[in-house]
Amino acid sequence: MTNLNRRQLLTAGALGAVAIPATAAGSVAAQGSQTAYASSYPNNPVTTGAQNAAAASWSTLKGQKVGVITNPTGILTDLRTIVDDMHESGAVDIVGVFGPEHGFRGTAQAGDSEGTHTDPRTGLTVYDAYGANVAKMTSMFRAAGVETVVFDIQDVGARFYTYIWTMYTAMQAAVAVGARFVVLDRPNPIGGTARGPMMTTPWTSGVGAKEIVQAHGMTVGELARYFDGEFLAADAGSRLTELSVVEVKGWRRDVPYAVTGLPWVMPSPNMPTPDTALVYPGTGMFEGTNLSEGRGTTRPFELVGAPFVDYRWAERLAALGLPGVGFREAYFSPTFSKHTGKVCGGVQLHVTDPSSFDPMRAAVEMLVAAKALYPDFAWRYDSYDPARPYWIDKLTGSQRLRTQISAGASADEVVGAWRDELAAFDARRRQYLLYRGPSS
Repeated sequence: MTNLNRRQLLTAGALGAVAIPATAAGSVAAQGSQTAYASSYPNNPVTTGAQNAAAASWSTLKGQKVGVITNPTGILTDLRTIVDDMHESGAVDIVGVFGPEHGFRGTAQAGDSEGTHTDPRTGLTVYDAYGANVAKMTSMFRAAGVETVVFDIQDVGARFYTYIWTMYTAMQAAVAVGARFVVLDRPNPIGGTARGPMMTTPWTSGVGAKEIVQAHGMTVGELARYFDGEFLAADAGSRLTELSVVEVKGWRRDVPYAVTGLPWVMPSPNMPTPDTALVYPGTGMFEGTNLSEGRGTTRPFELVGAPFVDYRWAERLAALGLPGVGFREAYFSPTFSKHTGKVCGGVQLHVTDPSSFDPMRAAVEMLVAAKALYPDFAWRYDSYDPARPYWIDKLTGSQRLRTQISAGASADEVVGAWRDELAAFDARRRQYLLYRGPSS
């Protein structure tokens, strides 16, 4: 289908999700569900690992030379960063801050960092940890004299969100220098349900460095325990000398993020709300296509479309009646990234019930329908990696999803293909989980 102008666009006419122990949560859209959950927690406020550590005067970190891996999400209830609080308290000997993608203070866009510099507020050295391999991270830890590594970043629950891989690299470097590792835990904003395909070894990259499923359903503290138990001995020669998780209090795996009472700080520039996090494990796959995933709009990953898309996509998706989500016909013009300045037809996802919404199923239905409707639909091709040129394969962990959809497979077939590997992962991760749900 050829590109349409604005006037033409406007006038053109759960198989495989394993819940442990409950379902995803976090959207401000499902007020009824939030009210129900809130009524079951009248006297049980949620406090983060960072807040609990600060309330104990950072005693878990005293007497150690501390390196802190954090970003703007590493805050306390007074909205101050943990680094500023630690530094001003005098209770913690911070020898270095390590900034991930987007940087410690969050000034960089996707795929960028702030570089190594001196933080003007604290005078601390901020090391550029984005994209650092184990050797570089180890070198930075040694240069700073790190004895304890602290990790405090709000994750969003998707394998291709890079902060968890910064954490795993830091864990390997901590093994190399003999440092203890402390995670200040935070809720997983999309809950405790594992969903999606498994990463396979030939397709590992910076957006999926190890074999976990696409929506892992764990907090970063639980992931650290999983990484330590499943991968570190093989990759780093041994497990951590000490792994401590300062747990979240008052949270269980099915609680919507809005009910926690915790402020939402954007973990990255294109993750503006908890609603974004809800859809991201699924619609993030559109980064592997020639459709805009909504970057350059105010609703990234909720708005998806392209200049060649028309009303038929929204109609087909709405007719499916998928639980917990509605599809609104939408038109938008991205200010950057794909299709900059062009009018894109497409959909906006509206999550109506996070407890029944499956972001993976919804996104697969979107991909199947887009491929069937529009001859201009294409997978994003990256010529810089000729052996693995399709970005979607790195996002989904193998060639399977792409080849199935390209061959005309149904959404049932695509989702069903990962059922067994998902069940195996779900069973393996249970020993590392820290938080309960209503069915656990």
